[in-house]
Amino acid sequence: MLSGTYVIILILFVVWMVFFDTNSYIIHKELNDEINALEDTKEFYKEEIARDLEFIEKMKDSNEVEKYAREKYYLKRENEDIYIIEHEDSLKLKSKNE
Repeated sequence: MLSGTYVIILILFVVWMVFFDTNSYIIHKELNDEINALEDTKEFYKEEIARDLEFIEKMKDSNEVEKYAREKYYLKRENEDIYIIEHEDSLKLKSKNE
């Protein structure tokens, strides 16, 4: 009879700790998942910062700035013509519905 009481108390204790306690297993799992997601985000932003620092270092050269401005923003010097050549595979083809 006495050992049955211990078993019931043990079962109640385990159920309480797993589901109802403020430090329950479920809450710990959710917090661990959130920590993992935040660590992934942190790693992503570290990589982005490294990439941006590399880009900033590259842009300290005036020739690179000019090249970037020409490629990205189609800027040009005075008395200079720019021709944009688009290849057929890079064009968006109109669909039949349009």
